Amino acid sequence: MRMSKKDRQRMLSQTINENPFITDDELAEKFSVSVQTIRLDRMELAIPELRERIKTVAEKHVADEVKSLPIDEVIGEIIDIQLDQTAISIFDVQQEHVFKRNSIARGHHLFAQANSLAVAVIDDELALTVKVNIHFTRPVKAGERVVAKAKVRKQGWPSDRTIVDVMSYVGQELVFKGEFEMFRSSLKEGGPK
Repeated sequence: MRMSKKDRQRMLSQTINENPFITDDELAEKFSVSVQTIRLDRMELAIPELRERIKTVAEKHVADEVKSLPIDEVIGEIIDIQLDQTAISIFDVQQEHVFKRNSIARGHHLFAQANSLAVAVIDDELALTVKVNIHFTRPVKAGERVVAKAKVRKQGWPSDRTIVDVMSYVGQELVFKGEFEMFRSSLKEGGPK
């Protein structure tokens, strides 16, 4: 049984409010309608497209917080950050990021997203990557969205180092994981140990 347009639009609005990063494709699947129907519903409800929603969230929550590098030097878009704790970024893999012969993303783009997120999560004016242990767990293709999640695991050993774990996903599937040992110029009291 199909729901009415009014009910679908109400639920669409609620779904986007709960998860502003949901794609039109995911919404179309969820509501069993075409992507075009979702786009028309969004237009009628004055809900911007995904890229604009991401940009709005990022501008509100991120730009003033990142200390260790300019926000425009971050690879991907940071959508959430708690300095010296956690951070999340998204990276949409485009044709310019992949090998032409197989449409698989070049690894340095996934690494750059994870590394810049590990730098950005550090609550310090200076944060540099010292050593990294990484694993690519499956190829990423053009058109896929990579969500990287950074978590500060350990600080203060040695006193000027912080360990940041970064896990990157496409949907629910792990595609990259890395352990980043970061140098920082100072370590604030009260952070995670």
